[in-house]
Amino acid sequence: MTDPISSFRRVSQMDSSTRQASAKGQESAVEALAEARVAPVLPQSDEVQLSALAQKAMQEPEFDRAKVEAIKLAIQQGQYHMDTRRIAESFLALEKMINE
Repeated sequence: MTDPISSFRRVSQMDSSTRQASAKGQESAVEALAEARVAPVLPQSDEVQLSALAQKAMQEPEFDRAKVEAIKLAIQQGQYHMDTRRIAESFLALEKMINE
């Protein structure tokens, strides 16, 4: 009988002589691999070199830290004004772009 998925004979349905031959074949394959004893492949190290522009960009932030800190403080103190109408209009414009 064959397996409907792989079309191979099921091990449980094989007769004992077939199972023994199959087991011997697997053992010989394992022995052959053990005898080969190939040296393990060591991982290679990778190296990345950044351009001068990329190095400069990583060193210097593109934002004003003082302004960010001032905004954080204003939010924490409840003094930061948000124009809710402008925020809503921005969301609406974004939705229109997405749906086009």
